[in-house]
Amino acid sequence: NLIDSDAAWELVMELRRLQAHDLRSKGASDLSQLPHTCAIIKHTNPCGVGVATSPLQAFHKAKATDPVSAFGGIIAFSNEVDAAAAKEIAEMFAEVIIAPEFSADALQVLSAKKNLRVLRMGNLLSDLKSLELRKISGGVLVQERDAELLNEEQFEIVSERKPTPAELRALRFAWAICKHVKSNAIVYAKSGQLVSVGAGQMSRVDSVKLGAGKAHLPVEGSVLASDAFFPFRDGIDEAARYGITAVI
Repeated sequence: NLIDSDAAWELVMELRRLQAHDLRSKGASDLSQLPHTCAIIKHTNPCGVGVATSPLQAFHKAKATDPVSAFGGIIAFSNEVDAAAAKEIAEMFAEVIIAPEFSADALQVLSAKKNLRVLRMGNLLSDLKSLELRKISGGVLVQERDAELLNEEQFEIVSERKPTPAELRALRFAWAICKHVKSNAIVYAKSGQLVSVGAGQMSRVDSVKLGAGKAHLPVEGSVLASDAFFPFRDGIDEAARYGITAVI
């Protein structure tokens, strides 16, 4: 649960930093304008992500990605959890709920749930310049944390058709989530909505098939993010069969 909780919090922080960057790039500084993000993690992989105007709506969108896998998952929020969201969460089995803050009414609702852990994390946009430690046989790998944010200015568009503004938003959203999926990682998404995930397969084309095959939401019209290059065109061809419109 601690490992999964860390994965959930890392993903919510990633999306929050991306949203804050976009807001500041428009000259705004009031972070209270940022949307609500909810991520649901199962076995360190995201099985649901939603962005909306309230924690309840964000939770509904996240759960819609894969309502079966959401059962018994770790749920993280980017904003304070209110009573409305807490009541919805209390209707299902969850191991841990994480948020910067919880309202008093929300805590009262959640405290009635047996064996539910509630983690209040505080500042969501804390300094991410710390080092990461990964254990390997006979030693430890020490590396700088990957805190880079992908800007549209960095995109190299190699297709004849240029992506639309909506596709660009969806591609950046999918890319941020893809970073938190175990390789081979395939993410189907629309702007503010994770559609499906193909994770941990030995073949990238199998991850493409897995993600599309287990989708509960329509894949057609979504974009696809991959954590590495496609060595052959078979993965792209397979994704095209499901109606994706852009790849990053």
